[in-house]
Amino acid sequence: MALQTRRRAAAATKPLEFFKGFLRNPKEVGSVIPSSRFLTRRVLRFGEVAQARVIVELGSGTGVLTREILRHMPRNGKLVAIEINPQFVDHLRREFRDPRLSIYDGSAEDLERALEKVEESRADLVVSGIPFSTMERGLGRRTLEAAQRVLGPTGRFVAYQFRSHVRRMAEPLFGPADVHPEFRNVPPMRVYVWRADRPRG
Repeated sequence: MALQTRRRAAAATKPLEFFKGFLRNPKEVGSVIPSSRFLTRRVLRFGEVAQARVIVELGSGTGVLTREILRHMPRNGKLVAIEINPQFVDHLRREFRDPRLSIYDGSAEDLERALEKVEESRADLVVSGIPFSTMERGLGRRTLEAAQRVLGPTGRFVAYQFRSHVRRMAEPLFGPADVHPEFRNVPPMRVYVWRADRPRG
């Protein structure tokens, strides 16, 4: 009973932590509340998380998606969570003790360096919740170029976004996106999916 009480209390603090992070750095946080279970399920499915050995998560926030990735990814997998907000980084380090998880405190464009820290150079999946609509355009472009470089031959790039900026920025690099709206999230989101093995144009 005490364990369940502690878990409920921890879960209740996540939306508050997320909202505080949004108020401190609105350009770095894509929404005022964490992702819904509906959005999370779509990202897991379209990212084929169960078959991905190396995963990079850009913008982990309070770890709502991080937790579900860890639940569904292979036991021998690696998850690199990149987060620039120091409050969220501290929260993630307190929240998770999974040996498959590596938390990188820094910018999403440094994802190659973050992979090097876990002795990897390729990723099967790069998933992003960072708001490309509020990022400086050069930073967004560098982040997408880095994602393209690290994806393996069957790799996937999945971005869940409120606005469509990521599509306009990523399609010159990855080709056309598959787009899946999720209206049961607040705010409504679109899940953009690119596959490295899909012919461009």
